[in-house]
Amino acid sequence: MTASATASRETLGFQTEVKQLLQLMIHSLYSNREIFLRELVSNASDACDKLRFEALHNDSLYENASELNIRVSYDKAARTLTIADSGIGMSRDEVIANLGTIAKSGTRDFFSKLSGDQQKDAHLIGQFGVGFYSAFIVADKVSVLTRRAGEKSDQGVYWESDGGGEFSIEMVERAARGTEITLHLREDQDDLLAGHKLREIIRKYSNHIMQPILMQKEEWKDGKQELLNEDETVNQASALWTRSKNDITEEQYQEFYKHVGHDFDDPLAWTHARVEGRQDYTQLLYIPGRAPFDLYDRNTRHGIKLYVRRVFIMDDAEQLMPQYMRFVRGVVDSSDLPLNVSREILQESKDIEAIRKGCTGKVLGLLFDLAENDKEKYAKFWGEFGKVLKEGIGEDFANKDKIAALLRFASTLADTTDETVSLKDYIARMKDGQEKIYYVTADSFNAAKNSPHLEVFRKKGIEVLLLSDRVDEWLVSNMFEFEGKSLVSVAKGGLDLGKLEDAAEKQEQEKQADELKGLTDKIKTSLAERVKEVRVTHRLTDSPACLVADEHDMSGNLARLMKAAGQKSPNSQPILEINPKHPVVLRLQNEDARFDDWAAVLFDQALLAEGGHLDDPAGFVKRINQLMLDMGK
Repeated sequence: MTASATASRETLGFQTEVKQLLQLMIHSLYSNREIFLRELVSNASDACDKLRFEALHNDSLYENASELNIRVSYDKAARTLTIADSGIGMSRDEVIANLGTIAKSGTRDFFSKLSGDQQKDAHLIGQFGVGFYSAFIVADKVSVLTRRAGEKSDQGVYWESDGGGEFSIEMVERAARGTEITLHLREDQDDLLAGHKLREIIRKYSNHIMQPILMQKEEWKDGKQELLNEDETVNQASALWTRSKNDITEEQYQEFYKHVGHDFDDPLAWTHARVEGRQDYTQLLYIPGRAPFDLYDRNTRHGIKLYVRRVFIMDDAEQLMPQYMRFVRGVVDSSDLPLNVSREILQESKDIEAIRKGCTGKVLGLLFDLAENDKEKYAKFWGEFGKVLKEGIGEDFANKDKIAALLRFASTLADTTDETVSLKDYIARMKDGQEKIYYVTADSFNAAKNSPHLEVFRKKGIEVLLLSDRVDEWLVSNMFEFEGKSLVSVAKGGLDLGKLEDAAEKQEQEKQADELKGLTDKIKTSLAERVKEVRVTHRLTDSPACLVADEHDMSGNLARLMKAAGQKSPNSQPILEINPKHPVVLRLQNEDARFDDWAAVLFDQALLAEGGHLDDPAGFVKRINQLMLDMGK
């Protein structure tokens, strides 16, 4: 960040990402320009909440003025709109950090996803959260006057920018705590210089804000609207979650979500309940309509705000929701927790454990309701958050069966990942005599769909689940059965189709294994330490060979994932299975001169077919070329 100074005034450069965001936002979000007021009022509300919380431990922060409110005013002559709050305020360092930089992990990844399509990018920007910077949608200059509660009255900070590449900052005197944001409106924003328009926007987007939003009263005199020397509260100014569900409209629920979730889009679904018993608390929990850009960052804080008797305690109380539900947003308001509760206390609290259990159950119940009664919405949920929900199989033993019932998988009965099947439906359409749930794991959907391990299953019309998410290896290592049916990898151990094979097929397989024992032994000798075993297979109908992992060994796909993540994996060799009817295998029975080359090519092709990487690609190409030349003679 560069700086130049004149007296106490400094000019600083915005962080590169802020410049990008300002440009994108002004163009992408203009069609929904009214959200700027919602964002600024929401920030003001948060500032009041933070003061109330810090004042629990230091009452002097109120500075003998405990009233918390937000004030919206305008000046037609100066063409300005001002949003002021009596909240916590900011110090100089906080102003620079909050208004000059974007301190979010994954910021660069977020910007890399922007496409240039204004409509699509508007959704991404909404996911990212723009807050203060939304002021530049309607203003060509923005100034901020602020003082942190508890600072001396001469420790105010003045910030100003035209939304270009720089902002100025200087220390000023300011008697009042809190923050005052003044927008110098663009020429085409005259409609915002009217009390009725501002009241309409506030009541539409910010009616749920707990603090009173004040505006000067107005009256008509001689055909003109005049401001009176009296304030009125223009919002409902009550905690929405404390009201009866019957008194809250769907639109109010949606607007509250956008406040608490810092999102521009409507939520997918929500659950609102008052829980009474050993613990008394209210929960209002939302499932977003879209995944945030940092969903797969497990270090990202959860989106649950904790209140105690309507007093804000903390943002992102991660102890209230398990990691695999980090997509949930909302509010929990406890009647029993102490007001001085801290994150450390939450980690040890039995009361919090009970609340967490209740919240988890509510979200699972909401998902079950969607899965049963609104399959279109559930399909959207699964597309956005399914990979994260899968983490719960290994993390939440108590709810493992419930989570398993909510899982959805691609399968060999469809050509795309859009058509999925639940484990319950998979079992319902299993073939007569089928006793197991079959699956294959791979690093992509196409690799799974085209796996040679599926050939015999396709021939017999047996459905196989296609697992291609990185989390799937973790999932199957923690889930071994569903409703009494074992989950079995088609690429591990010896393949036993049980009643799906008749006695004649089994006898033929044993006969082929005996007849080709000399060949399998010879291939094993040639490949040496590259394989644990070589054997005849009945998995294949078209391919000459495939690799399988021994029953208790790590799968090849998991080993590759661990290697890519820089983790060590157990050193286990695969089993090479050969197709006794394939021409290449039949040729090997009569091959002596270049047997070792043929055996190596057979192994390398099998490795490539399952998504593996060759240790010696150049050697593989050289062998292929030589064998092709020999065949041409």
